[in-house]
Amino acid sequence: MKTAVVTDSTAYIPKDLRDKWNIHMIPLNVIFGNEVYQEEIDITWSQFYEEVQTKELPTTSQPPIGHFVELFESLSKDYDAVICVHLSSGISGTFQGAVTASTMVDGIAVYPFDSEISCMVQGFYAIETAKLASRGEDVTSIMARLAELKQTARAYFMVDDLSHLQRGGRLSSAQAFIGSILQIKPLLHFDNKVIVPFEKIRTRKKAMKRMVDLLGEDGSNGSEYQAVIIHANREEEAKEWRRELAEMYPNVEFSIGYFGAVIGTHLGEGAMGLGWMKKLDM
Repeated sequence: MKTAVVTDSTAYIPKDLRDKWNIHMIPLNVIFGNEVYQEEIDITWSQFYEEVQTKELPTTSQPPIGHFVELFESLSKDYDAVICVHLSSGISGTFQGAVTASTMVDGIAVYPFDSEISCMVQGFYAIETAKLASRGEDVTSIMARLAELKQTARAYFMVDDLSHLQRGGRLSSAQAFIGSILQIKPLLHFDNKVIVPFEKIRTRKKAMKRMVDLLGEDGSNGSEYQAVIIHANREEEAKEWRRELAEMYPNVEFSIGYFGAVIGTHLGEGAMGLGWMKKLDM
């Protein structure tokens, strides 16, 4: 059985890695007024943060089901199955769109996977799927390995401005108001597929240190991990942080990712995150 791999744009996998592992991407949209951009195709993360300097924050939307159907039908010419890895179903209907589209195509078996997370940690799942598929692993084995990886996946992030999360319905008005008044930098994470506060922390520096401590709790067991530093237009800060963390945790392979247009709309510029999962024994 030949298996294709699909993910959505919010995995923010660099194009060279997508090409290397033959990962197909379906984009979500950001909408500035009457202008609709497919993220990672029509607009890059850096272009997005330039746009929001002079325009109101956009809205976002999931891919139309028809786009899934078109992609699956195209893949059916060369593949027997497709595993599609999507951002958490608790914050987007993208995963459900893939599920619905899977019932509308013939000639290919579709296996949607809810990462229950987003950004490059979601990307880790897609890349590991592609590696396993390239070795000829069957779909059942691959899906089992993804479930295994999910037990080790973590991601924490902090935002500079709570109003973005509040506007998008990811945080209550009361929480946003209180947090803004007290200058709290809440550490957030995914729990049961949705974004919730993990801890309330008073400063950016302390929030970032807490993320490092949480990585240390997992990484101190000697296992090999892959981790990603995720930034919202803070690339130099992310590079410096990676240098520091690489010295602290030699058993962790660090990369730098970003909050692209769709996720950046909801988190705002200046957000920082740290995510990780165990490496598969290949």
